[in-house]
This record gives sequence, C-alpha cells and structure tokens, in this order.
Amino acid sequence: MINLILCGGSGTRLWPISRTMFPKQFVKIFNDKSLFELTLKRNSNLCDEIYIISNEQLYFICQDQLESANLQNVKFLLEPIARNTAPAIALACLSIKPDEMVLVTPSDHLIKDENAYENAIKQAQIYANSGAMVLFGIKPTSAHTGYGYIKSDGENVVGFYEKPDEKLANEFLKDEKFDWNSGMFMFKAGVFLKELKLYAPKIYEACLIAHENSIKNGNCDRIKFEDMQQIPQDSIDYAVMEKSKNIKIVHCDIDWSDLGSFDSLSDELSTNKIDENHVCVNSKNNFIYGTSRKIATIDIENCIIIDTKDALLICKKGSSQKVKEIVKNLGDSELASTHLTTYRPWGYYTILENSKNYKIKRIVVKPGKRLSLQKHFHRNEHWIVISGTATVTIDGNVKLLRPNESTYIKMGEIHRLANEGKIPVVLIEVQIGEYTGEDDIIRIEDDFLRK
Repeated sequence: MINLILCGGSGTRLWPISRTMFPKQFVKIFNDKSLFELTLKRNSNLCDEIYIISNEQLYFICQDQLESANLQNVKFLLEPIARNTAPAIALACLSIKPDEMVLVTPSDHLIKDENAYENAIKQAQIYANSGAMVLFGIKPTSAHTGYGYIKSDGENVVGFYEKPDEKLANEFLKDEKFDWNSGMFMFKAGVFLKELKLYAPKIYEACLIAHENSIKNGNCDRIKFEDMQQIPQDSIDYAVMEKSKNIKIVHCDIDWSDLGSFDSLSDELSTNKIDENHVCVNSKNNFIYGTSRKIATIDIENCIIIDTKDALLICKKGSSQKVKEIVKNLGDSELASTHLTTYRPWGYYTILENSKNYKIKRIVVKPGKRLSLQKHFHRNEHWIVISGTATVTIDGNVKLLRPNESTYIKMGEIHRLANEGKIPVVLIEVQIGEYTGEDDIIRIEDDFLRK
C-alpha cells in the first residue's frame, strides 16, 4: 500500500505560527515533533511506500523533516500551482500501478488513538480490495460548523453535506447516521482514475497530459507550470466522491482533529501555562503560546494569545476561526508568507534587523550545500563568518573565509556562497542599499533548479 500525503496548504488558519512558506504541518508543537513527522511515523508502519504531494517551496522543508524519519521508499510529486485535491491525487495515481492500494491522508491532522486508526485502515482495505472507494468518517464529538458531514446507512454513503450552520450541526450531532468528513480516502489507483475519467473527464485528460510531460528526476516528479494551468480546479469530494456509486465508509473513533483553529489546538495542548515564560495573575482558561518572550497576563480569561518573534495575535476563545480574515487583510505582506526564519534548500536564514536601506541576516549553510550563483541590482553585501569555513566566489575569484573573517560584495558582482566542509557555515550578512527585498536576486546558476 502507498500512502499519498497531501502536503501543501496556505498556512492561514494558525497564523502567526503558521505561514504560507511554513504551514502548520511543519511546526514542531507536539513534543518537538511536527504533524508532518507524526503522519510519516503513523503511516510508514502501515504502508510500503510514501508519496508526498507538495510544491517547490515546501519540498526542502519536507526533506529536512524526512531526515529524522529514516525512511527509504519516499517519492515526491511537486506542483507549480495548486489545483485542489482531485488533480493532485490524479497526478500521483497516474504514476502508480492500477492495482496498487492507495491511502490518501492530509499531512496536518492529529490522530491520537493509533490502534483504532490501524483497525480502521484494515477495514478500509477489505472494502477497497473489493473495488470500492473508501471514505473515513469521524464520529462527531461536537456540533462543529467547520467540517463537512457524511450521512450513511451502515457502510453505504447516503449523502454529503457541506459545512452546516449551528442549528443543522446540532441535528447532525444527535443523528448517529452522520460523521465528519476526515479528508482521508482509500482505493486502488486504477479505480480512482476510472471514476475520475467518468465524472470529471476534463480533469482526467488534463492530468494525463501533465503527467506525460512531467520532469522526472530521481524520486521526484515535477509538473510543468503551463500544464498545471490547464487542469481545472476541484476537490476529490466534488469531482468524484459525491457523484460515484462505488463508495463505502469506515466509521472511525480515532481521537482525531484537523487542528483547523487555535480553539482546536488549545483542546490538545495545556491551557494557561504552555511554558515557563508565562506569568499569570488572576487569569484563567486562557490558551497562551509563546516562543521566546516573557508573557504576563492580569485579570483576563477565555483568551487566546499567540506570540511569535514578529507578530502577536490576541482573540477571544471561540473567535479564532476569524484569523483567516487577518491574513486576508495582510495581503502579500511578508508577515503572511514567512517567519523571520526562512528555510531554503541549502539551509536557512533569520532576519535579525530590517530597516530602511539595510537588513541584517544570520545565514546557516548546511554541509555540502551552496547558494545559487547570483547578483543583485540594488544592494551591496558584507559577509562575516561566525563558524565553519565558507567558500566564497566573487566574479570568478574563489577564496576561503574562516571565523572572524569577512568579505564585501559590490552591487552587480556575480557571487556564490558554499559550504564544502563537514559542519554548518554560520555567517552574518549585512545588506545595504535602497532596496533589500528577496526578489532582488538574479540567479545565473542554481543546484536546485530555481529561477
């Protein structure tokens, strides 16, 4: 069996700890493990192969977190733009043998009862082996208005219901025929493609073309941008599941959460005192999450406080679903897309200070990695090595920089930073110029095929 892990996301529902370039599945909030790592561990025990569907921006974060998992059979499908779940799953299934069993799971869900989960998987395999497509329904524990619902009669699906209002959700909660839609599926790859071709032929045909034109490099398939653009957007539910006559459901009681809001996250983590940095005076029933600064509360209750190095969120409990409105108001701001620490295929950097006409970064380059050969039109750069030995190329001249040594790169000079050693290179970069944005990078050569 192959586990298809859907690993995209916009990072809006748990902002500011989650961002577009570092969505919630990668945040290590459960005993220093991320939801992505927990998903890998849970499903690698049940599946022979892992197939991760993601994008170019998140690919290298996936690879970083895969290192600790020590998994061998891992493949990637990288999409240049998102077209929802139906095309993503179809593109993966087109490279899988038709009789191969496929388990589709999101990368950002929490499942705490793994024994019950394993039993649910075994039951789903029985249905899928008989040629059915299987949904995993979650036994509702509240009248949740943020989930889709599935009505069933035993193992047979009767109907699908989109996110209901509170009145209808309460009616669903009282009726044992209703489950939450978990967004997890199981089927044989060929069965899904056959149903997709029947009910969403335009998606099927466009995916077939995109698959045939994809760029294959080792364990990674990259879909071309122009081909992805031609694929209609649709979810697997709308495109196939709600139309198919070949559906079964497994009813699950697996202690599941999609962690779609800070309210749901607060249910999973301790309330009031998340860490030693919280000082509380006459405050109760608050969910407080901080990464470094001391947080002091006086005479407040039923609040959510989320503190990161560059953004602070405060809201009432029960209102955290509105966080996406904040993200919408932020628009294309860097606050919506990145943290102060940004991950790259060669390592990562942290912005220490960002002001008019200058920016200061701490850059860490992993052993054996190097940045692109590049130049800038609007800034000069000073590099000071803190640890490790950096190999620096400036206009064709190569030199080594050791701790406490520095270099200066003029605007327009073609340069590259590399780490040829066995320990990380750490340096401070000072950018000076009228514009210090990340888009002032003209790549001439890149090991990671970035443009």
